[in-house]
Amino acid sequence: MILRELADRLGCQLRGDGSVEITGVAGIEEAGPGDLTFLANRRYVPLLATTKAAAVIVGPKREAPVPCLVSDNPYLTFARAVAMVRPGRRPAPGIDPSARIDPTAELGPDVHVGALAVVGPGVRVGARSVVHPQVVLSEGVEVGEDCVLHSAVQVREHCRLGDRVIVQNGAVIGADGFGFARDDDGRYHKFPQVGIVVIEDDVEIGALTAVDRAALGETRIARGCKVDNLVQIGHSVTVGEHTVLAGQVGIAGSSHVGKGATLAGQVGVAGHLTIGDGAIATAQTGIPSSVGAGEVVSGYPAIDNRTWLRSSAVFARLPDLQRRVRELERRLESLTDRLGRPGEEE
Repeated sequence: MILRELADRLGCQLRGDGSVEITGVAGIEEAGPGDLTFLANRRYVPLLATTKAAAVIVGPKREAPVPCLVSDNPYLTFARAVAMVRPGRRPAPGIDPSARIDPTAELGPDVHVGALAVVGPGVRVGARSVVHPQVVLSEGVEVGEDCVLHSAVQVREHCRLGDRVIVQNGAVIGADGFGFARDDDGRYHKFPQVGIVVIEDDVEIGALTAVDRAALGETRIARGCKVDNLVQIGHSVTVGEHTVLAGQVGIAGSSHVGKGATLAGQVGVAGHLTIGDGAIATAQTGIPSSVGAGEVVSGYPAIDNRTWLRSSAVFARLPDLQRRVRELERRLESLTDRLGRPGEEE
C-alpha cells in the first residue's frame, strides 16, 4: 500500500512523498525501510532524527525528516493503520468436523466454529462470528454478530453477548458468583446463582478473566468497556459504558462502576459500592467505600490522589523523622532536668 492511499483511508494530511510503499508497521526505534511508525510521546522526539522508517504519523505541530501523516491523535491513527497494513487472518466460515453442535442451536451466516468446540442446546450465534477451538457455549447462550471467542473460552448457560464482542483465551463468562449463607453452626450453604451475565456491544474481555453470573438478575458489562487479563468481576456487578479495568482488578459483588471510569492494575473494590462516572483509581488502590464522580484516588484505604502523593513522599523519610523526634525528646528531657521541672519547689 502506498502512503497516499493510506492517508486517504485514514483521513490524514500527507506531508512529503506520497508514493512511498508501506509494507509493515513498527515502533519508532525498531522501524526500518518500508515501515510506518508513529510519535505520540515527546520522550521519543529525538528518535525522529535517526529513525529508518519509511513514514511516521505525527501531531500537527511536529516535523520529521521522512514523509508524514498528520493526525490529532497519532496513537489512535497508528492503531487504525496497523489494522489496514497488517489485517488479522479470519478463519473461513464453516464448522470443523470435530465440533459438537446441538441440533437446536442456530448459527448465522458465515460463522466459523473451530475444532472440539461445543455449542449447546438453544444457543444462537450471530453472523460472521468466530468460535475458536475448544470454546464451550452452554445452553441458551446468545452471541451477537462479528464476535470473536478465542480458544478455551467458556460462556455459561443463558448468558448474552452483544455484537463485536472479543473474548480472549480462557476467560469464563457466567460462572457462579461467590455467594454463601452461614448457619448458626458456622457452616456455609451455597446461595443459588440463578442470574446471568450480559455483555453489551464492542466490549473486549481479557485472557483468564472471570465475569460471574448474578445471584439474581444480571451482571452487566456495558457498551465499549475494555477489560484486561486476570480480572475478577463479581456477581451482580454493573460496569458503565467505556470503562477500563486493567490487569488483576477485582470488583466484589453488587458494586457499580460508572461510565468512563478507569481502574488501574490490581485495584480492589469492596462489595455494594458505587464508583462514580469518570473516576480514576491508580494502581494497587484498595477501595473500601464509594468514590464520587471524577475523583482520582490512590492507596489503601483509598484517598485523594494528591494527598496520597504528598503522604507517600513522606514514607521514605519516616525512619529519619523518628530518629529526629527521639533526639528532640532526649534533648528536651535533658534541658528540663537542668532547668527544673514545672511545679517543683526550689
